[in-house]
Amino acid sequence: MGMLGPTPRCSGSPCGGTIALKLFRFEAFPTFFSAAPTMNQRSFSLATTRVRHPVLALLCAACVSLAWAHGDVTPQAVDTSSLPKLGSEWKSENPYRANAAAVKVGASAYNQNCARCHGLEAISGGIAPDLRKLDNDCSLQKQAAKKAACVAEMDVYYSGSVRRGKVRNGAVYMPPFEGILNQEAVWSIKAYLETRRERPL
Repeated sequence: MGMLGPTPRCSGSPCGGTIALKLFRFEAFPTFFSAAPTMNQRSFSLATTRVRHPVLALLCAACVSLAWAHGDVTPQAVDTSSLPKLGSEWKSENPYRANAAAVKVGASAYNQNCARCHGLEAISGGIAPDLRKLDNDCSLQKQAAKKAACVAEMDVYYSGSVRRGKVRNGAVYMPPFEGILNQEAVWSIKAYLETRRERPL
């Protein structure tokens, strides 16, 4: 899962697409890389940018290492056989809210399909929105009815975003997951995210 809402691209390209990494050539390491490597069927572009300050050189090297370990961007299958079947018609609200089994499945599904852009444990590093904040506004509602309506509205937004993805001006910022993840997988991820809320309801 790439991102929910308007966000920048991952490492210069859409999440789930070809990732172009800029590797840095430092004066202290004139032969840092001589050719662009190929890994996990993704293409990497090699840029030669001189970094004169040794501290900056180390920071850049660390950034390259982190980006290099970004992981496979191919959507991963999710085993939802332990969860109640939801049928073919999409639910408007999360049917797995507070379901411990769904949270467990959702945690695994999130790590396989969402963490590469949204961050481990839903803590974003800035590439995509921090999903712990997804329904922060709902926590500000004092009346129970309004709070429940807010959460239901966010469920609709969440499922629509995951199913249809995020595309602006022809650029895919988040790929659509409908047809890749079933309804059970999508809602189990939401159940997991609800345990990671920044502002518990």
